Amino acid sequence: MTRASLHDPFTEPQDFLLDLFRAAVARAQPLRALSGQLPPPPRGRTLVLGAGKAGGAMAQALEALWPEDAPLSGLVVTRYGHVPPRPAGLAQRIEVVEAAHPVPDEAGVQAAERMLGLAQRLGEDDLVLCLISGGGSALLSLPADGLELADKQRISQQLLASGATIAEMNCVRKHLSRIKGGRLAAACAPAPVLTLAISDVPGDDPSTIASGPTVADASTCAEALAILDRHGVELPPVVRSALQAGRWETPKPGDARLARSELRLVATPAQSLAAAAEAARAAGIAAHVLSDEMEGESREVGKVHAALARAVARGGGPFARPCVLLSGGETTVTLRPRRPGAAPGRGGRAGEFCLGLAQALQGQAGVWALAADTDGIDGVEDNAGARVAPDTLARAAALGLRLDDHLDRNDAYGWFERLGDLVVTGPTYTNVNDFRALLVL
Repeated sequence: MTRASLHDPFTEPQDFLLDLFRAAVARAQPLRALSGQLPPPPRGRTLVLGAGKAGGAMAQALEALWPEDAPLSGLVVTRYGHVPPRPAGLAQRIEVVEAAHPVPDEAGVQAAERMLGLAQRLGEDDLVLCLISGGGSALLSLPADGLELADKQRISQQLLASGATIAEMNCVRKHLSRIKGGRLAAACAPAPVLTLAISDVPGDDPSTIASGPTVADASTCAEALAILDRHGVELPPVVRSALQAGRWETPKPGDARLARSELRLVATPAQSLAAAAEAARAAGIAAHVLSDEMEGESREVGKVHAALARAVARGGGPFARPCVLLSGGETTVTLRPRRPGAAPGRGGRAGEFCLGLAQALQGQAGVWALAADTDGIDGVEDNAGARVAPDTLARAAALGLRLDDHLDRNDAYGWFERLGDLVVTGPTYTNVNDFRALLVL
């Protein structure tokens, strides 16, 4: 972004922060990410397989970049409502289907079954291009032998509510699956597999992105069982028995079936935060990227950000005003038990971060903030995230909104909806996880 295309941070701070979010999302758009990353067509067929919230856009980008006279076919699964409009004149060569996220459904199971079937018909001269992005773990769901989808759904729901980290959830998902944890690449052998991945995980661990369907898995059934027990997840006997016996073990590093499997990261959270920082500097605002790997309870991470912003706003801390503080990663929300008769809460990581931030900022003058998920959907709601301003608490008090009550019910959506401070973008067709920006003037 150029300075002329940005809102003035001093007179339009909230719009300026939305500009930074858009710069981060633009850096992770699949057409830009895949450009220059594709291999030449093989002697045989090119089969495209993929899963993730960016799956539909990645498939379209590949169709646009792949030579028109070279064979191309395949199947990609994405989240409901995340297929972008097709550009005029772009022929569809890759089938795109939709399924549920974050709790898997039958559509995802059917897509995974079909992908395994396609993978098992390949030869040495064929090529598999695997398009992987965040959300692929839930979308590419194929329960392990003996495990019912309904049981897997219940386990997923309990893990999501428990506050488990993304690494913990994906360790479990790999061991309850017939396609994750390197199993898809193993099924493609002897054909070579090139995975083009958009990272949504702290540290960009390839084996964690979408539970690594084409990457060897060093974790074990025993570790998966320990995670489930630690978070108090109720398990059907078949799951406990299989994990204890190691019957659902994944392909490990050194597995010969994965010898021709390669992965390239084409977009990462760090790259998107760097793009936002560059946009801020173009407007004359110093930008500081705190980390692209932040984890922890969303509300607590919000309080830590607030402490830093307050220090800077008061002329202390490690940075000078004016500046913008940027961070990414994947925080968690642990659902609190609902009081009898209390309305259910709505919200996601970004909204809960903003609740914790607003509570700790206490109306600090000169601090504005925006937090949003880069896929455009905060949890399962219709907003990407929320905003916080110096007058947030005062406006809430005027409306009779009690922040503690909304935190107790994990109801960030209800709080910010009443204030008119939800950030609504619609699906962005990519996903490099959480984006947070605090502007200190």
